[in-house]
Amino acid sequence: MSTGTRPPVRVGHEQLMSLIDHTSAVIYMRDIDGHYLLVNREYERLFDLSREEIVGLTDHDLFEGPIADEFRANDLAAIARGVPLQVEEQAPGEDGMHTYVTVKFPLHDAHGHAYAICGISTDITARKRAEEEVRRLNDELELRVRQRTAELEASTRELDSFAYSVSHDLRAPLRSLEGFSQVLLEDYASRLDEEAQGYLKRIQANVGRMAQMIDDLLHLSRATRSQLRRDAFDLSGLAREVALEVSAADPSRTVRWEISDDLRAQGDPHLIRLVLQNLLGNAWKFTAHAADPVISVSMRPQSGIDVFEVRDNGAGFDMKYADKIFDPFQRLHSASEFEGTGIGLAIVHRIVTRHGGRIRAEGAVGAGAAFRFNLTPAPADWELR
Repeated sequence: MSTGTRPPVRVGHEQLMSLIDHTSAVIYMRDIDGHYLLVNREYERLFDLSREEIVGLTDHDLFEGPIADEFRANDLAAIARGVPLQVEEQAPGEDGMHTYVTVKFPLHDAHGHAYAICGISTDITARKRAEEEVRRLNDELELRVRQRTAELEASTRELDSFAYSVSHDLRAPLRSLEGFSQVLLEDYASRLDEEAQGYLKRIQANVGRMAQMIDDLLHLSRATRSQLRRDAFDLSGLAREVALEVSAADPSRTVRWEISDDLRAQGDPHLIRLVLQNLLGNAWKFTAHAADPVISVSMRPQSGIDVFEVRDNGAGFDMKYADKIFDPFQRLHSASEFEGTGIGLAIVHRIVTRHGGRIRAEGAVGAGAAFRFNLTPAPADWELR
């Protein structure tokens, strides 16, 4: 049995032509003067010419002047460099101009002189057209976004102007109602019986409630449209400040505040103050009938996200209304039992959402309520617990 080295197999012209004829790339060879020496079947197919018709011709015989000039310039550049050159070229096709990525390289004789130029071209028209379509769609989308943004900014300015105008126009008659009813109570009390005076006091109470509603609507507008900035701030300190403000409204009440130390948050401190004013204000209000009222502010991490919690042991609410609790003007308790306009939690929800966070309410009738929220965006599959 022979153990000698197998002699090398020589590849002939026919085998090389068979190889290049079975590739999807366009392959050709031209001499130093630009005359075709060979082309493969893909070249024949694309330009609907036989190799016998092409050999001996130049690109100026086959294509329009500008296209042929570019092909010739790229040939000469590859010959001058002496190494492979990659370029993008365009040539006509059945459905318009096609784009090719072409690698051109010179062939050298034994003396190192270039005697021919070879080219291998791959059609990237589909990719180019897809990229162009993506660019077109992006440009169109960007234009629509700019237009929509301009419309929203104009609408926002109009709404802000309208809100402040309505606020100003509504306050004037409210002040008149409050003033004249007070005059009647002070100057004409002797002529009014107890029932009439009661009616006037009810008018004043409703005037106050309307004024508070106007203020809350303006806060809701600001929470939605004011510019949002993100800063690191001391949430513990902010919560203690708000707790003092809330407590000052009724110094006779004793409430145990449990605010955790070193609570840090990233967000807009002015807007988060509004969140705490509403959540702590609600907790203060709904613990009015609790024997030993406790209001706490704490934080716990959940899958790397800081979740803040405001909890109380007050009146609580029925969880079947949990989905509606953040809607404007939704009240779960009567005005006679607990005062309020029903806008506070809508403000809280808007601010938390603008920060990219979420908020969740849990409660039970007579067993208090807990509001949990995060201020940093979380993954789509993350669920606040």
